[in-house]
Amino acid sequence: MWRFVSAGSGGPGPPNSDHPLLHSLNDNAGRQTWEFDPEAGTPVERAEVERLRKHYTYNRFNQKHSSDELLRLQSRGKSSTVAFSPPGGEVPETLDAKRVEDHLKGAICFYECLQQDDGHWPGDYGGPMFLFPGLIIALYTTNSLDTVFTPPHKAEALRYLRNHQNRDGGWGLHIEGGSTMFGTSMTYVTLRILGVDKDEEMMVQARVWIHERGGANTVTSWGKFYLAVLGVFSWDGLNPLTPEMWLLPYSKWTGIGYAHPGRFWCHCRMVYLPMSYMYGKRATCRETEVTRSLREELYPVPYESMDWNGTRNKVCKEDLFYPHPFIQDCLWWVLYKAENLLIESSVREMALKEVMKHIHYEDENTRYLDIGPVNKVCNMMACWFEDPDGQAFKRHLARVPDYLWVAEDGLKMQGYNGSQLWDTAFAVQAIAATGLQSSFYQCLEKAHSYVHRSQVKEEAAAPLSEYYRHVSKGAWPFSTADHGWPISDCSSEGLKAALTLARMDPKAVGDPVSAERLYDCVNILLSYQNADGGMATYENTRSFHALEILNPSETFGDIIVDYSYVECTSACITALCQFRAQHPEHRKAEIQRCISRTEAFIRKDQRKDGSWYGSWAVCFTYACWFGVTGLAALGHSFQSDEAVRRAVRFVLSKQKEDGGWGESYLSCEKKVYHHLDGPSHVVNTSWAMLTLLTAGYHNVDPAPLHAAARYLLSAQLSTGDWPQQHISGVFNRNCMITYANYRNIFPIWALGVYRRAVLLGEDVESVA
Repeated sequence: MWRFVSAGSGGPGPPNSDHPLLHSLNDNAGRQTWEFDPEAGTPVERAEVERLRKHYTYNRFNQKHSSDELLRLQSRGKSSTVAFSPPGGEVPETLDAKRVEDHLKGAICFYECLQQDDGHWPGDYGGPMFLFPGLIIALYTTNSLDTVFTPPHKAEALRYLRNHQNRDGGWGLHIEGGSTMFGTSMTYVTLRILGVDKDEEMMVQARVWIHERGGANTVTSWGKFYLAVLGVFSWDGLNPLTPEMWLLPYSKWTGIGYAHPGRFWCHCRMVYLPMSYMYGKRATCRETEVTRSLREELYPVPYESMDWNGTRNKVCKEDLFYPHPFIQDCLWWVLYKAENLLIESSVREMALKEVMKHIHYEDENTRYLDIGPVNKVCNMMACWFEDPDGQAFKRHLARVPDYLWVAEDGLKMQGYNGSQLWDTAFAVQAIAATGLQSSFYQCLEKAHSYVHRSQVKEEAAAPLSEYYRHVSKGAWPFSTADHGWPISDCSSEGLKAALTLARMDPKAVGDPVSAERLYDCVNILLSYQNADGGMATYENTRSFHALEILNPSETFGDIIVDYSYVECTSACITALCQFRAQHPEHRKAEIQRCISRTEAFIRKDQRKDGSWYGSWAVCFTYACWFGVTGLAALGHSFQSDEAVRRAVRFVLSKQKEDGGWGESYLSCEKKVYHHLDGPSHVVNTSWAMLTLLTAGYHNVDPAPLHAAARYLLSAQLSTGDWPQQHISGVFNRNCMITYANYRNIFPIWALGVYRRAVLLGEDVESVA
């Protein structure tokens, strides 16, 4: 039976045990892994696991998103001590504060059961289908598959891939998406590496899907790269991933410096960094029986007769989210012709050495977690191709479990090493917003400990400028301190959580984060402001938006530079406003200038229909919550501000007949609001409620909020949990990602503010 283990789980063999290849800044706080224990579980528990798996598989086409049931099953032991359960029976037409309070206490009690002893909340952060295949190709290429993946690992991986095959035989970019060549060809290869016979029915269906669309040579550029590493696609079929780009001058005065990779968005440059190393070396897996067979299986024409140069810009229509501009194709043609001169030159050798220097820096400063899963596996391969017996590669292998998650749909690779700090910071604010924190001080004390331990307390290794790194000290990361990359909205939410806890009794929740450390975070937030007044994600915008014409991915949008976003900007506004309330004299003038400029950005970014486009969750509902919250923090409301009124009208226009809101991920792709089919979504409903409440609309007309609250209470399960519905997160416009904790955090938050502001008549500013 699979068992979830975290540094704070208290179980046998926790991941903070002395591992010679693991290094941690804080005793692995937040680290989460899954282990298979053949002796674990009672017969009843094992039978329940099988029931959950079968239920998911049977319903997989209707509910593609798993419900993180294995984690919940393991947490049931804690449920026996729960003091509160939500009320049963039909939700009354007219709600009162006591009824909502009872639902909230049941919800928080359930959610507290999922909390780990180190204070964080774990959860599934999967969703993208292309991540796991990259890992399997990397492990196979480096002869490490059987070292990392035991037979139970492989069985769960196969379960996951089988469960997420679409009816047409293909696989999508993400679990809810239609089939794409990227998803289908990568998953097909993965299944073959894991031992599935090519004549099995699912493989035949997938191969038909691939061949009907021209073959795997029409996969997007990332797919071409992975297949080339595996040795089933020619390097001549790729547009160049020229490592010499890293030798260009960085300075702006040179002109060309604006196109230096160090000015790219960090996720973009950290992916193309190791890719360029392997392209520059033509690093390729050994030939095996599987790779020889795949050369025949993936293409409708003989492999030897393929026109590889002609495949460079061929992309399956199902995958083409961002077509190449003509000028980009011209650039690739020039670099393609230049490759014959560069491939074995001294310049190439110099470039490869420079690239590996940056790869090792990234590895060492993230404790071999790396910024994300794609550059994790690519860095790992680069280290192996440099030195198969080196310590760097061995340290990489030790960190692979940090990215794996097991649920009733199988074993998957996550989009980060988790969302631990992000979820914990939101959870603290949500519980505090209910006004019921005195019943849950133990929970908040543990969360406070995690907030303390997760702040970045030291800079990455000097000199930062040589490695194109933004300052880090004082930031809060998305996941763990060991990961350590600073992010504007994570730092903001971490700061707000710390400030929220500082207002509580330290005897109940622990000593507050020191003023000096709060000042460090404020320094980070002020440093993020861009020329347009907004805040980007990890770093400032370092080049022109026009550089997006170089986006070679075909699958993702807006990846080249780090843009300003309404979510990041609003998070910084609200954090600085809350900080200013508790520390009014610290950098007073600078904070005021920053806030004034951020307000201007939020107003400019608003659409004519009153909405904001959301870049990090689905979609307009999410962004409207941030946009309105940012303006409300500055004293604006529905009664006083036209921008807030337009936003509220937009949100109200999307309310469904059942009282809630439900927005499809298609909004992210199409950039136009798309309703979900069927019932509302508890997370979208919560964001919409928080938007209306923060705007003060309940003082104008509380009826929409009463209807929404009834929907949330009706949707709540008898355990206090809420059901997992459609996927909620997104990145790069086109790929969806799971936030398993959102279904608990945001209904608690929205109902908590609703109870206090609407049913008890409290001041919303002191509540939200």
